[in-house]
Amino acid sequence: MLNRIIVMGRLVRDPELRRTQNGILVASFSVACERDFKDASGGKVTDFIDIVAWRSTAEFVSKYFTKGRMAVIDGRLQLRDWTSRDGGKRRSAEILASSVSFGDSRPKNQAAPSAT
Repeated sequence: MLNRIIVMGRLVRDPELRRTQNGILVASFSVACERDFKDASGGKVTDFIDIVAWRSTAEFVSKYFTKGRMAVIDGRLQLRDWTSRDGGKRRSAEILASSVSFGDSRPKNQAAPSAT
């Protein structure tokens, strides 16, 4: 079986970095990806995709990516079922990032990533 997805889009907000109770880093962010086609009224259609990155990938994303930066995300699709506060059943989809790369050139005011 294969579950692999690659998306390229601009961050719609700064990544949110936090730690689990066990101290593992996790970063959450969303990217906007325009579809290759236009809708019936001739407008572009944009998908907003939730991304989750763990450990060193989470640290890298939170350090070097901000709202508006272009990112290329390679990962796998995960569907989660959950219950809302009002008791309704919900399902959400997100990408668990294996790697995140720059999709644009570095802004002039940002330092280059150091080799580690």
